[in-house]
Amino acid sequence: MAANEKTQTWRNNSDCCSWDGITCDPKTGNVLDLNLWSSSLNGPLRSSSGLFKLQYLQSLNLSSNNLSGILPDSIGNLKYLKDLRLSECNLFGKLPSSLGNLSDLTHLELDGNGFTGELPVSIGNLKQLTKLLIASSKLSGNFHQALLNLTELTAINLVSNQLEGMLPSNMSTFSKLEYFNVGSNSFSGSVPSSLFMISSLTYLNLERNHFNSLLEIGNISSPSKLQILSLGGNKLSGPIPGFISKLVELSSLDLSFWDTLRGDVDFSIFLHLKSLTSLDISTLNTRSIVDMSLFSHFESLYLLSLSRNTVKFSSTLHMVSPIGSLALASCNISEFPKFLRTQTSLFYLDISQNQIKGQVPEWLWSLPGLEYVDFSRNSFTGFDGPAGVFQKKEIYLLDISSNAFKNPFPLLPKSITFLSASDNQFSGEILKTICQLDSLETLVLSNNNFSGSIPRCFEKFNTKLTVLHLQNNSLSGEFPEESVSVGLISLDVGHNQLSGEFPKSLMNCTGLEFLNVEENKFNDTFPFWLRLLPDLQFLVLRSNEFHGPIYSPEGSMSFPKLRIFDISKNLFSGALPSDYFSGWSEMSSGVYTPDNKQKRFIGIGFSNYLKSVVLANKGLEMKLLGTSFNIYKSIDVSGNRFQGEIPKSIGLLKEMIVLNMSNNAFIGSIPPSLSNLTNLQSLDLSRNRLSGKLPPELGKLTFLAWMNFSYNNLEGPIPQGTQIQSQDSSSFLHNPGLCGAPLPKTCSGGEEATINKDKEEDQVLSWIAAGIAYVPGVFCGFVIGHILTSYRHEWFKKFFHYFS
Repeated sequence: MAANEKTQTWRNNSDCCSWDGITCDPKTGNVLDLNLWSSSLNGPLRSSSGLFKLQYLQSLNLSSNNLSGILPDSIGNLKYLKDLRLSECNLFGKLPSSLGNLSDLTHLELDGNGFTGELPVSIGNLKQLTKLLIASSKLSGNFHQALLNLTELTAINLVSNQLEGMLPSNMSTFSKLEYFNVGSNSFSGSVPSSLFMISSLTYLNLERNHFNSLLEIGNISSPSKLQILSLGGNKLSGPIPGFISKLVELSSLDLSFWDTLRGDVDFSIFLHLKSLTSLDISTLNTRSIVDMSLFSHFESLYLLSLSRNTVKFSSTLHMVSPIGSLALASCNISEFPKFLRTQTSLFYLDISQNQIKGQVPEWLWSLPGLEYVDFSRNSFTGFDGPAGVFQKKEIYLLDISSNAFKNPFPLLPKSITFLSASDNQFSGEILKTICQLDSLETLVLSNNNFSGSIPRCFEKFNTKLTVLHLQNNSLSGEFPEESVSVGLISLDVGHNQLSGEFPKSLMNCTGLEFLNVEENKFNDTFPFWLRLLPDLQFLVLRSNEFHGPIYSPEGSMSFPKLRIFDISKNLFSGALPSDYFSGWSEMSSGVYTPDNKQKRFIGIGFSNYLKSVVLANKGLEMKLLGTSFNIYKSIDVSGNRFQGEIPKSIGLLKEMIVLNMSNNAFIGSIPPSLSNLTNLQSLDLSRNRLSGKLPPELGKLTFLAWMNFSYNNLEGPIPQGTQIQSQDSSSFLHNPGLCGAPLPKTCSGGEEATINKDKEEDQVLSWIAAGIAYVPGVFCGFVIGHILTSYRHEWFKKFFHYFS
């Protein structure tokens, strides 16, 4: 345990009741209160710990320490405990049922841990509990009926878990409830109308679940005290119920993504909500037009989101309330909103994805508080006023991507942290003045006409620059070593004319996740040092002049988090050892860690930087964009000079969706272990020197929709009755020994007679291949060898034909 301000007073041979963080009963000397919040404690709570012998303890707060481990059953020994706080302690595993022994408990706070499994039913025994707070964990299962026994509860916070099922219909049993937050779970069914019958409820958050209906309610608790109601991001559909207009105390209302089924919406229901400060009615899927004048008389409205609706407003519109945040993305707007001129409190503006043309008006930058601006996906051509029209403003985030902006490139304020100017018509060299922006974290200039070299001054950003995207310009020369910021998370310089050696300074970017240099002229050997980057997920070296082997006997080439590996169309050569893919954990498991680096503020998502790569899939080139990266797992080594056999360890990558090893010089048979790739959708092994038969096990891959084995030396009958046989004949051409449908060449009688025998043998070989893949080592070889030699001699011989 590291010393800090609290524990510095802890000394041997002194009365512990005098120590900071400890409170004792003045009469008995028993420890009643132990508060070691954020005290740099390290190590798990052990069941034998002396902590659990403090039997008179009434309050325990160990929050914000590193207690990595499970919460032991011994917690139930503290039978007088009234207040238990263990938030942000790196605890995991199941919650112990012994929590139900703490019958005096009134406050249970376990937020921000990694607890799994269901809430123990025994929690229903805590009849004195007033606060149940287990947010941001991994709890699953249903909302227990046993929780309805806790009638003293005033606050329930289970946000950001994995809970599912329906909420109980009789939620009004929580008659004292003031705060109820189950957002970001997977609850479904109807929103219980009984929630609106709880007269004490002031905060209700059900957002980002799968609720599908909220029925009209005739009589709600009157007067309702509800101040915050968030229903956004569900699957709610049908008319918006009118009873919402009776919730007159509402200050924040989120109905975003309510599907009105292209019906009409009576927006006048919001006129009764005079206390609103925040309103989100984006994406209602309504044919009704939102008239901005409806909101002009609200006196307190500060955050307003109308995105993805059709919005109209007059040039003389005057808003009484000083709007601070306004989202009008994709609202069919064709002119710049002039009413913004008087919105001196505006700090966030999103008018992206509209049809606004011309120049950004100079008066916009006179708004004193403006900090976050998104003009993306319009038809703007420039900025009205001088080149430095907003250079002295405190702008932090600016997105002008997907417009028609041309030179001159704007002079930017030093405060800026996020700049996306991709998909415009800027040209010439990248201005070196960008290097003066020492707060810049994200720079996206892709899909323009920039030329010349990459500025050598990005080193000045040091650890701040995390995203650098310069894709699809005409940049040339070498990639300067000094232009690599060690804090990079995402680097994309694909589709340029960069040449020379690959920058080795990237090895210092230990947080790098996305690396794309496709379609350049880099001339170097494989960067083996990439294995030192523990978080690397996307590696694309496609279409360059890389050469030499991609295997080094000096160390493992494992990429534990890699999900896209594309080194196609280079000059790589050599053989790959059988265990080459044995350390690629991400492709062999279904684990997905969501990207949490997207900029978020005031509850509204700012446009995230766009990642894109061109990949080969099902014989065609496709561009992979955005969230597709989260689920796409592929390997493409095509168009190189690889030799030797296909590594058997390829069968470990059971989550892989696309595998392309075409246009090489691979020899030997097709590994039956490929049948382990149960998610495979596209397989291309064409234009190699593969021999032997097509493994019938591939027919078990039910998602495998496209495959190509053409231009090899394969022989024997094409397995019938599976999707292999359903492929176009072009998938099998130029294999002189192959026969059977869909090829016109029929198999001879002898070949037909061996089909059933081959099926039997290949089934055995399938599990043998799996055994070798999953149980490496000499011991496995001896065991499998014994099985084969003792069962059938022919299989033993065929085993070495396949795997030697």
